Amino acid sequence: MRLPRIGAKSRNGLSPAVSSGQAGPAGTHLVEVRSLVKEYHTEAGVFRALNSVNISVDEGEFVAVIGKSGSGKSTLINMITGIDRPTSGEVWVNGTGVHLLSESQLARWRGLNLGIVFQFFQLLPTLSVVDNVMLPMDFCNTYPARERRDRAMHLLEQVGMAERANKLPSAVSGGQQQRAAIARALANDPPIVVADEPTGNLDSKTAESVFDLFNELVAAGKTIVMVTHDNDLATRTTKSIFVADGEVVNEYVVSALHGLDVDQLTLAASKLTPILYQPGAIIVRQGDEADLFYIITRGAVDVLVEQPSGAEIKVATLKSGQYFGEIALMRGGQRTATVRAVDDSDVEVMALDRETFGSLMEDAYKTREEMDNAIRVRLDELGIAAR
Repeated sequence: MRLPRIGAKSRNGLSPAVSSGQAGPAGTHLVEVRSLVKEYHTEAGVFRALNSVNISVDEGEFVAVIGKSGSGKSTLINMITGIDRPTSGEVWVNGTGVHLLSESQLARWRGLNLGIVFQFFQLLPTLSVVDNVMLPMDFCNTYPARERRDRAMHLLEQVGMAERANKLPSAVSGGQQQRAAIARALANDPPIVVADEPTGNLDSKTAESVFDLFNELVAAGKTIVMVTHDNDLATRTTKSIFVADGEVVNEYVVSALHGLDVDQLTLAASKLTPILYQPGAIIVRQGDEADLFYIITRGAVDVLVEQPSGAEIKVATLKSGQYFGEIALMRGGQRTATVRAVDDSDVEVMALDRETFGSLMEDAYKTREEMDNAIRVRLDELGIAAR
């Protein structure tokens, strides 16, 4: 379907990114969170909901924010949207320092730059569906008054709701209300759509249709940041941000452990240990007993196989986001190769102990199947090198 293009100026002639007067440096990400801390003062003391969080989102990405209940994912979204304020750190969205804006500036900035979709729709019950979609245009005065209804109808048509435009929200289903809420989020053509558990109150079939609509929006140029508890949906986005105990788990870890559910990822995150190796350092040695699984988070390693003559041959170079050490852990026995940090840079890895790795592989069929397939390929490569 044809959707509004990203990056257009509002009809009042102001560029949403700079109309607040708080423009950020050129060349930054569309969304950038830097060293973000959020603390709440409770009767029991200070509770840190977010701890030194750093994330970035680029134009055209479909990002899932996942984590257990209470992990901090909704707090993170509230920081990005300006609904809540950080204790310290910076939040930059579309070139604007959200943390620098006053309350009055925030309301207008949010209306121009963000389309927000909530779990419980939050349509005004006394207004028709089409009038709900017109509200952001009325508030920000972004389109001439005579054009707003036509634009609202156009958006409702694109989300399959034009025939129900004049009904009250209570007269349509939950899935239809969510589609109307998405049309409302697009009213001012914002560069970013933020959705907080948008499918959490829908049945699986309706949730799938809403997710398909988001995919169409991304294909049309929008950027979507979606909080979700649905791990299956999260694995189908272009990027996942996993939050555990107020901290963002390294994206390479999430990618390497693709297929784990939220509980399993939370367990893995709590057991991972960061280790830094100097250039040329041996990380694992061929023939040793296996004790750890490794995910590369920075730098690169060479994989070496010892020949019958005693000479070593390099069979592969692994980089950030790739892993090693799984063969001996899953197949039993000794290390099948030596892994060494490359000679020209440090290497940072996240290491997971044998017991936790084995438990995760026992419970996570999809991840285990993917690693089994990878192992077969690696063993073939090692066998060819050995010959």
